[in-house]
Amino acid sequence: MSPLAGVRVAVTGASGFCGAAVARLAAAAGADVVCLGRRPGPVGAHVPWDASAHPPDLTGADVVVHLAAAVGDPGRGAAAEAAFRAVNVDGTARLLDAAAGRRVVWVGSASAYRPGPYAAPVGEDHPRDAQRSAYGRTKAAGDALALAAGAVVLRPRAVYGDGDRHLLPRLRAAARGGRVLLPGPDVPMSLTAVGNLAGACLAALRWPAGAYNVADARAYRRDAVVAAATGVPVRHVPAGLARAAAAGATAWASLTGAAPALTRYAVDQLTDGMVLDTAKARATGWAPRETFEEFVSRCTGPRSGPP
Repeated sequence: MSPLAGVRVAVTGASGFCGAAVARLAAAAGADVVCLGRRPGPVGAHVPWDASAHPPDLTGADVVVHLAAAVGDPGRGAAAEAAFRAVNVDGTARLLDAAAGRRVVWVGSASAYRPGPYAAPVGEDHPRDAQRSAYGRTKAAGDALALAAGAVVLRPRAVYGDGDRHLLPRLRAAARGGRVLLPGPDVPMSLTAVGNLAGACLAALRWPAGAYNVADARAYRRDAVVAAATGVPVRHVPAGLARAAAAGATAWASLTGAAPALTRYAVDQLTDGMVLDTAKARATGWAPRETFEEFVSRCTGPRSGPP
């Protein structure tokens, strides 16, 4: 019998990309799933919750997996910072207070780590400061609250999979004139299949409190990932030129009020070469099974040259 059979699992953000995957997997494992968020999730009961406004109703829940978050790269500005903080920090505080002793798995982000470049795989003790985006700063603050409350904190990087509305769509949108321009030389990077993250979320309900990196079984090469995702070749531009363009785009956006076309955070994600050390999560017995190659093959058919 599944260890989740009959367990009432509250999943926040279950109408989103990652939350929906967790809710479906929990239901398939026999859990009684309740989805908290502004919209219903794919399975189970729906309890309305605006993470930026009020505490969640966790009545009857045995455990909680918290995935509700403000995501994206809005650029600089007090308004963006406040909007992200309302969900990722204040919403986390409301959730932890309402959990009242229940086991909580809080899904964070590797964007909370200090920006690179990185000379070695990043472990859970890597500093969490100097982030260059509202998302990274507020996820780091929420991460600290969750750890202080005794939660299990998961830190995935660049989650992809069916239903992804951020990572792969942005890569594909960058293809122009039959090519994609990327800043700096090719680098290794960790990615996290949404199925691997969902499996970790449910397994983590039995892990000791603390932080755990979560990613696919091996790192990928950036250029091969982008070429496989877009179907066009990669060309390099100097990283300094890309950072200067990001600074200009951010300055223009601050004048016009529009979202910046390019940010320093986005450039960092492509140049820093972050590879996560997942040994701590693996020591629990968790093992990632899905790969980027399988995802691309499922979506577009076989391509030559593995990432």
